Amino acid sequence: MTRLRVLAVDDVAPALAELTRLLRASPCVAEAVPAGDALTALKTLQSGTFDAVFLDISMPGMDGLELAKLLARMADPPEVVFVTAFEEHAVSAYGVGALDYLLKPVAAERLNATLTRVLRVAGREPVAPPPAAVDELAAVSVELGGRTRYVRRADVRYAEAQGDYVRLHTRGGSHLVRMPISRLEEHWGGVGYVRVHRSFLLAVSAVQELRSDSTGGLLAHTDAGDVPVSRRHARELRDRLLEAATRGDFGAGR
Repeated sequence: MTRLRVLAVDDVAPALAELTRLLRASPCVAEAVPAGDALTALKTLQSGTFDAVFLDISMPGMDGLELAKLLARMADPPEVVFVTAFEEHAVSAYGVGALDYLLKPVAAERLNATLTRVLRVAGREPVAPPPAAVDELAAVSVELGGRTRYVRRADVRYAEAQGDYVRLHTRGGSHLVRMPISRLEEHWGGVGYVRVHRSFLLAVSAVQELRSDSTGGLLAHTDAGDVPVSRRHARELRDRLLEAATRGDFGAGR
């Protein structure tokens, strides 16, 4: 969030000190500059850019309403918030374009609500991030004998296609789920799983070593069993394992 630079104007020193303190304590404010009268406020405004002016109305010489009318003529005027002990000036205050009208003594919560409005009007209010996408299939339900169990993706070493089903192999056993392996690959492909065979989806982090079978084929060894790797997918698996080894993750298990 980009914080605000604000000016506090009040001819009563204790009131000015308290308003400045409250502004500086707000998480919305980067800098709060005090001014003891309208002329000092004008000079201060000419020396730099301010997002808002928190302004008393009853002041000797030029009062707050007169100052607000001058500020409205600026090319890029700050937002004006009146801070006063008198309710009767509210209509006049809004008539000169005030964003808000606060009565003394000002509560910190009320002041922060006004500062949030200043941020919003200035287009600098923090935008809430979009809701996090649901991590589909982070766990898979398994139906067996009228009971439902859940297998966490993190526990699955590899998945094996069996017709319209897929068998999930974990260190503690295997679980049959009615789901095509293509759907599992769609959801798990971006979170550490790689297709190594027409019928097998493998967790890269589960690979402990590569082995050759009796016919010269390639096997990926895991603590849940060996997984055949087709020639078509061997290069991708080796590249993924090399990346893991570079990070120091190869053979670490899950």
